[in-house]
Amino acid sequence: MIIGDRQTGKTAIAVDTFINQKAVNEAAGDKDGDKLFCIYVAVGQKRSTVAQIVRSLEENGAMDYSIVVAATASDPAPMQFLAPYTAAAMGEYFRDNGMHALVVFDDLSSRPWPTAR
Repeated sequence: MIIGDRQTGKTAIAVDTFINQKAVNEAAGDKDGDKLFCIYVAVGQKRSTVAQIVRSLEENGAMDYSIVVAATASDPAPMQFLAPYTAAAMGEYFRDNGMHALVVFDDLSSRPWPTAR
């Protein structure tokens, strides 16, 4: 869990972690069990922010082993609510098939949590 104030680089740490997996994953070759698959979940962020993250991953060759699940601020609340569960299910798929996965949930503070009345 990465906790910090706004604009302190928490997202950059996650993206850099994904990018730095490239050397390890290339060394693993065709053995998927030795690779680390990365899943990034963007909840409630601006589309432009998500596009910038995807562009960074593409430019550094990290999209070969990365998945981006995005439910932006302009998407309906149910989609934002379900995005983290979708990513968790993807991570479980890799686990259940003997592979490794890193799931990063970015900005769950903006997620539309149900409120108790």
